[in-house]
Amino acid sequence: MIDPLAALIGALAGAILGSFLATVIVRWPLGRGVLRGRSMCDSCGRTLGPRDLIPLVSALLSRGRCRSCGNRIDPLHGRVEAGCAIIGGMALGFAPGMGGVAWACLGWILLTLAILDWRHFWLPDALTFPLAFLGFALGPFATNVGLLDRGIGAALGYAVLLIIALSYRAIRGRDGLGLGDAKLLGALGAWFGWQALPLILFCAAGSGLSIMLLMGKAKSATARAPLGTFLAIAALPAWMLKTYLMPG
Repeated sequence: MIDPLAALIGALAGAILGSFLATVIVRWPLGRGVLRGRSMCDSCGRTLGPRDLIPLVSALLSRGRCRSCGNRIDPLHGRVEAGCAIIGGMALGFAPGMGGVAWACLGWILLTLAILDWRHFWLPDALTFPLAFLGFALGPFATNVGLLDRGIGAALGYAVLLIIALSYRAIRGRDGLGLGDAKLLGALGAWFGWQALPLILFCAAGSGLSIMLLMGKAKSATARAPLGTFLAIAALPAWMLKTYLMPG
């Protein structure tokens, strides 16, 4: 059964954090600071007041446009806020306590990484390394995986994609796989253990191929696929499948 109060707390926390994460996603790849100075309109630079900073509500009241210049606000802000609210609400609602906190943190970071990789083919170390650390620190509250299996998962996840990336570079003379993908898979190994890695890769490859086919890019020789996005999407379904196939 879901705990309504815990779900509400998780949703509110997620919406607030999502407002910050959306700003990170929009500004960080452009080299713009997100921790210094006050929030401002990306178009006209107007400093935003309290009315403009209420997650989800402000965008609805302003109809998605800046109150000063009238320019359209990137809808990513509202989508990330809503996504983080849903993640927080579900995580805390179904698992009140540290287990829910762990799942929420995992979901929030994976959502951020998925969007960054989809938009910019970028998985920053400043997110993948903390994700790996949290796999050891908070992971035990979420997944029943032993410390040794987490350690093996982190090392094996990184090593497998690192070997593939180096082999591709040696054979083709150019990069075909970013090391950020290897670090992300290693971080997921720290959360779910080495046993889940084959299913995570399988689900990521399947979902990635399906999406690329739907977008008409699967046959293009120059098309790039954000593997990190698909790894982030596949993590939870793969864990659920692994738990069903290998209970205990």
